[in-house]
Amino acid sequence: MTIWKPDLESRAGPKYRRIIEAITDDIASGALPPGTRLPPHRILAYELNISPHTTSRAYAHCVARGMLQGQIGRGTFVRMVQPESALASPGNLERPVEGPIDFSKNLPFPGVGANQLSQTLKELGRSSDLEAYLDYQVGHSHGHQLDAGVSWLARTGIRASRDDVVLTCGAQHGILSALMATARPGDLLLTEELTYAPVSLMARHLGLQLATVIMDDKGICPEALNEVCQKQRPKVLYITPTIQTPTTITLDTKRRAEIAEIVLQHNLILIEDDVYGPLRSTPMLPIAELVPERTIYISSTSKCLAPGLRTAFLKAPDLIARGLRSAVALSCWMPPPLMAEITCRWITDGTADLLTRAQRTEANKRQSMAGDILADATLKSDPDGFHIWLSLPVQWSPSAFCARASQKGVQLTAGETFSPDEICRTKEVRISLSHEPSRTRVKNGLYILSKLLKVSDQMEPLVI
Repeated sequence: MTIWKPDLESRAGPKYRRIIEAITDDIASGALPPGTRLPPHRILAYELNISPHTTSRAYAHCVARGMLQGQIGRGTFVRMVQPESALASPGNLERPVEGPIDFSKNLPFPGVGANQLSQTLKELGRSSDLEAYLDYQVGHSHGHQLDAGVSWLARTGIRASRDDVVLTCGAQHGILSALMATARPGDLLLTEELTYAPVSLMARHLGLQLATVIMDDKGICPEALNEVCQKQRPKVLYITPTIQTPTTITLDTKRRAEIAEIVLQHNLILIEDDVYGPLRSTPMLPIAELVPERTIYISSTSKCLAPGLRTAFLKAPDLIARGLRSAVALSCWMPPPLMAEITCRWITDGTADLLTRAQRTEANKRQSMAGDILADATLKSDPDGFHIWLSLPVQWSPSAFCARASQKGVQLTAGETFSPDEICRTKEVRISLSHEPSRTRVKNGLYILSKLLKVSDQMEPLVI
């Protein structure tokens, strides 16, 4: 049987920390699956030619952080995941009212539109043409919905006509449709170095190459983007310029202009994912307005109104818009007419603006609460956004902190989740404040995290 032996030479810092990092990385990558028995610390010390005290110390830290567990007489094992009854599965989007406090899902605040939906459904029930919402719709037979899309896009400064607008089943479907319409297998897609995680999976399934562009505290770096374009000749650039996931950064006016210039210079197609744009109390001019002939602009109602509507509006130049419509038809034929009609009515009658303001108001309150409770922490946030980007103290790796937080009843997302690259050295975690219905649970979860951040390097053992 092959003994697990970490490579310490490629890592920096004290040797016990290098072992902790190796265990953390191998658990995260699947190289050490749950239930794996690690070598006794004395044997590992012999294999690595280091002191048994060093390996024992590393194991103790990993036990304290919830990654490993010791069993008397049997040894040390990678900790088994909790049963589904105790911990929601990654695909479960239900809103918790008890159990672990869920800061891992970046959905909008729940329940804001229930009363409005009841009224809209009553109005729809009195319509004389309900059959239309149960039939296929093609071309511009749903033109008034496209007009509503033009109105919605105008809220973030996008000038569009009915012919420019394409409806999709939410922003994620919009991204997939944009990639299907503009890229072919083997083409190179660029993203920010930390980005919306499903984009990497889309690229893989479509046979696209993927490369990342480094970021600074203002967002994607123009100099780095230009250098990648000169060396690798990419086809498409995907970015989230407003309240970026996960960093919360909003590109300033200068940075947007620099990105637009590079898009033009290198003949790129830009996919501008602006799902958080309508939430900003002070909107930024979209890059699409600076380079409309090269940009697919995506705006969704999922973050501002309700995720269950599954309605997004894309604006693209004519030739690309035709390809988008073909991609939509290929992937789903059409967005559900009934959902699109509800969205259309809400945009037209002012409900959409009411719900967006309600989301922004709740975001402001929860961000203020988080700022007070985590006042001593290093974090980035936007008062109108749903999440926080929290930098961790030196003793914590993101996966270890998430594991320990889970043991304390709080679910987070480690920063490396958002990296398409195999190696990611981010020291942050994302805290999503909006998925939990109860502010009290949000407050309790934040206090738990605040206490964890103050835990010293010599942490108390975890009771298993």
